[in-house]
Amino acid sequence: MIPENFSEVLKKVVRQLEGQGISWAVTGSVGFALQGLPVTPNDIDLQSDWQGAYEMEQIFCDHVTRSVSPKTSERMRLVTGVFELDGVQVEIIGAIQKRLPDGGWEEPVNVDDYKHFISIDSLQVPVLDLQYEQEAYLKLGRMETAALLADWLKNHKDN
Repeated sequence: MIPENFSEVLKKVVRQLEGQGISWAVTGSVGFALQGLPVTPNDIDLQSDWQGAYEMEQIFCDHVTRSVSPKTSERMRLVTGVFELDGVQVEIIGAIQKRLPDGGWEEPVNVDDYKHFISIDSLQVPVLDLQYEQEAYLKLGRMETAALLADWLKNHKDN
């Protein structure tokens, strides 16, 4: 369950992005909570491709607190930025690439390959598949989150 203020902001985001032609999905803790995991979100994470990240920044330009820009860490590279609606922080994440064992980078994630929809008040909210999320967190070395997802998936495989 997500907090009411997060739910209201998420509905505003979905309404703004409907019909824009952007490939995107909710990821992270809000995506987990929408699919039944007992987590408390701190922000809303939206995952897209490179172009979609910059388009979302333009759509929410009056609310941007950190412009979309490239970021690279040891295990991933992406573009990321932040906007805030009604006191809720929304992170834009685009073109995620995870480091391969040989040191190269995988192709950017195609969100459409891993998303499905959850209904909230007659709105269709795209969320990333939890099996994909679990595998992604493993690749990123975020073992605690990967284990949480693996346990939940094992106990809810028939749902």
